[in-house]
Amino acid sequence: MSSDMFSAMAVSASGMKAQGARVRVIAENVANADTTGKTAGSDPYRRQTISFSNELDKQLGVDLVKVDRIGVDKDAQFTLQYMPDHPAADASGYVKMPNVNMLIEMMDMREAQRSYEANLGLIEQARSMILRTIDLLRT
Repeated sequence: MSSDMFSAMAVSASGMKAQGARVRVIAENVANADTTGKTAGSDPYRRQTISFSNELDKQLGVDLVKVDRIGVDKDAQFTLQYMPDHPAADASGYVKMPNVNMLIEMMDMREAQRSYEANLGLIEQARSMILRTIDLLRT
């Protein structure tokens, strides 16, 4: 039984670590939401994305969540904003703006937070059950 509890805690801990990495990527996207290129025609900051994979922990016999890749979102297009005095403005006065959508980032952040909290709740439950088992064995 305790082996199952420790396995559950390991799975939850790996989920918390993965969601922590996701939050860091989201925070970087939010911080760079207004970062344009430095010269005319140059590309601005590109939104980063994170993907996860399962990895078998042979010692515990369970699948753990691992960060598979952190990359850039190549599908989302840059928007153009008219700012003729900006150093990154093209000949027409338009500046390419990052492909970061703050609404999407905030929703992703909320989802990551909820996943983190759910995993934390599972760890707390497993810990409580282990402590209760120890108390029962003492009596």
